[in-house]
Amino acid sequence: MRLLHTMLRVGDLQKSIDFYTRVMGMELLRTTDRPEQQYSLAFVGYGGNPGQAEIELTYNYGVERYELGTAFGHVAIAVGDAAATCARVKAAGGTVTREAGPVKGGSTVIAFVQDPDGYKIELIERRDA
Repeated sequence: MRLLHTMLRVGDLQKSIDFYTRVMGMELLRTTDRPEQQYSLAFVGYGGNPGQAEIELTYNYGVERYELGTAFGHVAIAVGDAAATCARVKAAGGTVTREAGPVKGGSTVIAFVQDPDGYKIELIERRDA
């Protein structure tokens, strides 16, 4: 078994594609439009399956906003330098919700950014990123 993708429902597909590609540096891997079923999909990532898991952005026609609830936490991405990544995100118009620094009770450097729909993305500083 292997992880294929995580699906996030979004209110503006193009705005989300722009965030994940322009701000987070992912590639737009493929898109699907299903007018009869009234939804569109865009898959983004740092490479596609099978080598990398992807994020599936799902836009349901006519739905501009979702309640995120309290169960979902975040998507995590390994980065070489969390502070530099935060600076790039801010320069590109993105939102940093927690600046780079050590995780509580540990030494791993993390930060959090937020996508246009409010989903949190944890940046975990790793030398192998």
